[in-house]
Amino acid sequence: MSLLEQSESRNLQELAQSVRQYTEGADGSAPLPTAIEGLRFLRSDQANRPAHCLFKPALYMTLQGAKWATFGEKRYKFAAGQGLMVAVDIPSRGTVTDASSDKPYLGLEIELDFAIMQEVAEEIEMALTVSGKPKSRGAFVLELNRQLVDCAHHAVRLLETPEAIPTLYPGIMREVCYWLLMGPGGDQVRQIMITTNGQDQRIIQAIHTLRDKLSVTIHVTDLALAANMSPATFHRQFKSVTGMTPIQYQKQLRLHEARRLMIFRNATVESAAHDVGYVSVSQFSREYTRMFGTSPRRDVSIWRRSRPIQ
Repeated sequence: MSLLEQSESRNLQELAQSVRQYTEGADGSAPLPTAIEGLRFLRSDQANRPAHCLFKPALYMTLQGAKWATFGEKRYKFAAGQGLMVAVDIPSRGTVTDASSDKPYLGLEIELDFAIMQEVAEEIEMALTVSGKPKSRGAFVLELNRQLVDCAHHAVRLLETPEAIPTLYPGIMREVCYWLLMGPGGDQVRQIMITTNGQDQRIIQAIHTLRDKLSVTIHVTDLALAANMSPATFHRQFKSVTGMTPIQYQKQLRLHEARRLMIFRNATVESAAHDVGYVSVSQFSREYTRMFGTSPRRDVSIWRRSRPIQ
């Protein structure tokens, strides 16, 4: 290992140790929020069974351990020293694969501000073009270079002085955007920016429509018409971004939102089903069970029993 590689390894280990100290006692069931909006800690003391979750537009950094996540039919693996960059809200299935009580899985979730990234790209006069054949534009795995790890460490240290966060964190976010654009995964970052800001903006708008109108029955032909695309082109473009069809995407979003309402808002199965657009509660229960592996009532009961007593 070269001196540079040794230095990068030490930086990653130091950041992992900082996150470990902040997450002692956490049960690993969900990301831990911090005083910095959009910065969350990830921890798991054991490898888990695959489960469904919803990824937000963010950089998910693995500092220790390993995990995988699937978007549609594609699986992304990211271990220590790697990150998963996600461009849009994407339902996923994944799990931590390498973790123990002695050496837990540790990670950071940094929500990305693509408006800032666009500004940084314009300031450095970076052309938003990509080379080669387009890949799936919704997510990709990248190597975490020393600069990105340093930015993340600066953000974590900023938690020691909360009063400085509003002034200093925007600058750290600009640094994160800069090194994402200039790092080894820069070409794929630019591809994601094209997705969020450029030629795929019509697909992003369709995603927002499906996300914001969960209770409304929306036909793919109407979405394609609004995007000024043929249904076949729209279907192909949508799947290239999210890894799934529009119908699959909306169904998974509905079920995730219903689960959130039942767990965190104490909604009944009937009201949650209605709120996300289901007319038939029995159909909702069947599709929920198919996705989460157990019935809505049992799933919520298991979740509540697993919470530590406060």
